[in-house]
Amino acid sequence: MRLILPHPGHFSALKEIIANKESKGLKDVWEVYMAGSPEVMGSGRATLYAPLIEDIKEQTAYAHQHNVKLNIAMNASCFGGYHLTLEGYKVFKWYFNELNKAGVDGVTVAEPYLVELLRDSPMETVISCVAHVDSPQRAEFFEDLGADAITVDTNINRNFEVLEAITKAVNCDIRVIVNEGCLYKCPFRHAHFNLFSHITASSLNAQSQPLNTFGDYYFDKCISIRVRDPAQITRSPWIRPEDMKEYEEIGVSDFKISGRANAVNWIINCMDAYSQGTFDGNLLELLDCPSELRYMFQMDNTLLDGSIKQWKNCKKICNECHYCDELTNKVLRVIKK
Repeated sequence: MRLILPHPGHFSALKEIIANKESKGLKDVWEVYMAGSPEVMGSGRATLYAPLIEDIKEQTAYAHQHNVKLNIAMNASCFGGYHLTLEGYKVFKWYFNELNKAGVDGVTVAEPYLVELLRDSPMETVISCVAHVDSPQRAEFFEDLGADAITVDTNINRNFEVLEAITKAVNCDIRVIVNEGCLYKCPFRHAHFNLFSHITASSLNAQSQPLNTFGDYYFDKCISIRVRDPAQITRSPWIRPEDMKEYEEIGVSDFKISGRANAVNWIINCMDAYSQGTFDGNLLELLDCPSELRYMFQMDNTLLDGSIKQWKNCKKICNECHYCDELTNKVLRVIKK
């Protein structure tokens, strides 16, 4: 098993993460990832801190001293066409070259054009979940473009037939995100990624203009849906620490923890739970989901033992199955203030 950890971006956070790894002897921690510069492009998630090249170089060297790889997430889903201009081509080629000179091990992207742009780079090209790889065919397309590793769409996290088919269809590494708390088959997913791609890009870049939105419509809707229907929390495609062995049995060995916009202590708690393969507490404390849900609901992880057996064979026709509805009544309670 190899764990890929989120990193907020500032050097002190990296030092805390690695210190915890070494003090507890967590040998499964293999890689950390953080955002790149917003002056070059945005990313698919909120970015708290974006290091400059010199900072990236120093952090990469530090990570390597402790046998940890460093990956830069540049997984914007939309560039407004800027990447296909001559100026955009020059900017991205220059930035990828600077990352390589800084010693970065890999770059995570979602745009197929950037995958080809990285084909001859010594850095590992990792496909983001933002690319929505959800079938063997789509995985093959990205591998042919030059992918070294693919992070699959979280919507297939519990579809073992498709996951196993993907591992057999390609030679590149397959990664699953274990703790993403997004809605299963979320109707806002594509639009939300596009919004983040633009608001995390600096206005200094010709691809983006400053956005003064009146709020995050998708975030608010996401919370309200789950408050009204808590079974949606259970349907979310998260993976319990105890269930990772089920994925290893079908050929998945890379497990990615989502949440680079969270506090370092939260990241460390997730690292401990997934490295140890066990967790006794409120599962929502491990999920990369709105904190409002963690404060509102208690989901007893120990009561979820055995649920993976149902999900491994589930046909995903929720209106006929109702397993998650019944399970929610058993494991989820409202926290009374």
